[in-house]
Amino acid sequence: MNAPTTPPSDPASFNVTRYQDPLTIQRVLHNAKTIAIVGLSKSELRASYFVGYYLQRHGYRVIPVNPREAQILGEKSFPTLLDVPVPVDVVNVFRAPEALPAIAVDAVKIRAGTLWCQFSVINAEGGRIAEAGGMSVVMDRCLKVEHARYVGRMHWLGFNTQRVTSVRGGLQ
Repeated sequence: MNAPTTPPSDPASFNVTRYQDPLTIQRVLHNAKTIAIVGLSKSELRASYFVGYYLQRHGYRVIPVNPREAQILGEKSFPTLLDVPVPVDVVNVFRAPEALPAIAVDAVKIRAGTLWCQFSVINAEGGRIAEAGGMSVVMDRCLKVEHARYVGRMHWLGFNTQRVTSVRGGLQ
C-alpha cells in the first residue's frame, strides 16, 4: 500500500520545533542500537556517508537502505525498509521531504521506534504518519551533530580531536 499522495508540507508554514525535543533526542541516542539510514550514499563526500561512518564508529549498527547499492560501509544495503530483516530502532532519513510520507508508512510497518529526519527533511504528513503509528519523531536535526552534542564529543569543527588542552597549536 502506498502512502497518500498529497503535496509536501511547506517548511515555512510548519512549526517543526515540536519534533526537536531535547529529552526525546537524548532518549533516542542512549537507547538506540540499530539505525537504518534511508538514502545512505557510498560516496565519502556525501553527508549521509559521513553520518553513517560516525555512527558506526560510536557503536551503532548502521543498515544502509539504498536500492542502487549492494553494500555500503561494509554492510549489506537493502532496497527498502521492508526488506531489512532485523529490528530497527531508528529510521534516519536522507531523502527529499516529498519522500517522507512513504518512508514513514514503511517505518511504521517494520515497527521502528523513531523516525529521524535530517536537516531540511521536513514534512508534516510524514511526521503525523509516524506519530499515529506510535513512533517518536525528530525532524530537521542531524543525528551525528546531536550525538556529538549530548555525548560530549563536539569539537569546534564538529569532530573529536582526542586532545585535551586550552592551548591552540599553530599551523604545522
